Amino acid sequence: MKPILFQRARLIDPDLKMDMAGDLLVENGVVSAVGAELPPAADAEKIDCGGAVLAPGLVDLHVHFRDPGQTEKETLETGCAAAANGGFTAVVTMANTKPVVDSPELIRRCIERNRTMDCRIYPAGAVTKGLGGKELTDFAALKEAGAVCLTDDGLTVGSGPLFYEAMEKAAAVGLPVSVHCEAPGFEGDRSMNRGEISKKLGLVGAPALAEELMIMRDVFFAEKTGARVHVQHVSSRRGVEIIAAAKARGVRVTGEATPHHMFLDETTVLECGANAKMSPPLRTADDAAAVREALISGVLDVVATDHAPHTPAEKALGIAKAPNGIIGLETSLGLCLDGLCRERGFSLSALVERMSAAPRRIFELPPVHLRPGSPADLMLFDPERRWRVDAAKFKSKARNCPFNGWTLSGTVLMTVLGGRIVCDRRDFAQSVV
Repeated sequence: MKPILFQRARLIDPDLKMDMAGDLLVENGVVSAVGAELPPAADAEKIDCGGAVLAPGLVDLHVHFRDPGQTEKETLETGCAAAANGGFTAVVTMANTKPVVDSPELIRRCIERNRTMDCRIYPAGAVTKGLGGKELTDFAALKEAGAVCLTDDGLTVGSGPLFYEAMEKAAAVGLPVSVHCEAPGFEGDRSMNRGEISKKLGLVGAPALAEELMIMRDVFFAEKTGARVHVQHVSSRRGVEIIAAAKARGVRVTGEATPHHMFLDETTVLECGANAKMSPPLRTADDAAAVREALISGVLDVVATDHAPHTPAEKALGIAKAPNGIIGLETSLGLCLDGLCRERGFSLSALVERMSAAPRRIFELPPVHLRPGSPADLMLFDPERRWRVDAAKFKSKARNCPFNGWTLSGTVLMTVLGGRIVCDRRDFAQSVV
């Protein structure tokens, strides 16, 4: 593997409190030197970064790659290519595939297949067998096989006694539980947010109450059991407030904000239809503002995409019948750079912390830093270079993107995985403006 010398980069590593101009050398898959101006190595590929940001690769704790069972939507290979295209070097894949990832064999199979792909996959294991909500999986066996968390994402374990037992057992084996919060019986038709717009469209909608009830239950269970609970895709102001109060009491709770819940609201459904349908749904503009501020303040710990590919035919079924979910790996960085950094003064270092360092800490993934000896899982991006979203050119198989046609900041120029360049977009020209 040829050495790579990154020259004239802005090196950002929030864990090291690093934000400096300098060079970085990669040899044999790891960072071998960092300095203000490194001597050129004769055999190294020299990359003049021109002041672009070089940082640890992004990490997404919540993606759906649909493999096995629904590979017409996405495969592990295309999902990893999309991740690399967006600057991600690690993702956590959800368990709701066909078959459900509820056995050690399926965890091991995913890890083995992933060895030659363009992004590291850390699989989640199911909480209940077949996501049926009735019988717990073998948590210890899933962890030994390589699962980094437990989740029935897409569904909520409705039985209080069973989920309390799950939290006790998860605490005993040391795995976090990543929860999709939606109270059974309160979720309505899951088409969109329940409110004035849903009434006008003749839809029942899903109220914020359904999400908030389960957040309250799950943080209370975490408080009682000592388990680590990670609340997925928080979408409401009250949900944010519940998490903030739990953190103030010392509960081991973390939460994620998705770009769509930060930068869109329920009115987007009127323009984008089923391509703005997800679970939990887009809520009010006030809710979106609350989620943004919670991410900035640290009440919510990470940005996650909930990358959920579907086919055009499925989304063409319309808002009432189409499946929930949108894709997000290839737009996440640009949306956050615009919506948080450019518009709200959030620092680049803080954004890298929310999108790289914090996700690794929460699920105890192997650390990556800009210092000698660290795995060279890196991303290079130009925070000022503007580009226009064209979903037809994405690496993902899917096109269900409500941001299509938007102009964003932050072009990913390169993604490096273990010292190997897996994405090179220095000549990227997707309708650059």
